[in-house]
Amino acid sequence: MSKMIFVNLPVTDLPRAEHFYTALGFTKNPDFSDDSGACMVWSEAIYVMLLTHAKWQGFTTRPIAPAGSSEVSLALAVDSRADVDALVAAGAAAGGSADANPPEDHGFMYQRTIADPDGHIWEPFWMDMAAQQTA
Repeated sequence: MSKMIFVNLPVTDLPRAEHFYTALGFTKNPDFSDDSGACMVWSEAIYVMLLTHAKWQGFTTRPIAPAGSSEVSLALAVDSRADVDALVAAGAAAGGSADANPPEDHGFMYQRTIADPDGHIWEPFWMDMAAQQTA
């Protein structure tokens, strides 16, 4: 079996969260989705499980981080600087908040942030590996 990652996120409004992630280019896997959670697929190895608060609490007794806090930052590699900007624009148009942190341009690497409607931070980034090795 290949290595995979399933990022589990608590969400307050499942349909709103599904809309946001679909706008970013994720696809919904109906085999692992129901009215309490949605499996959103980024690639063959990366999945995001959007879970209602009730479903989330079935996995842990720890509290859900309050709004405005920072529990994790998730970085997604994309193919170009334009793809970074497009992902942030799509997320903002679908109810997210663009540039929750200031954009960073290091020449060989460019990244921005988008907060989903529940405040989870995603960092789409592009890196020129050849230029990075000489930086």
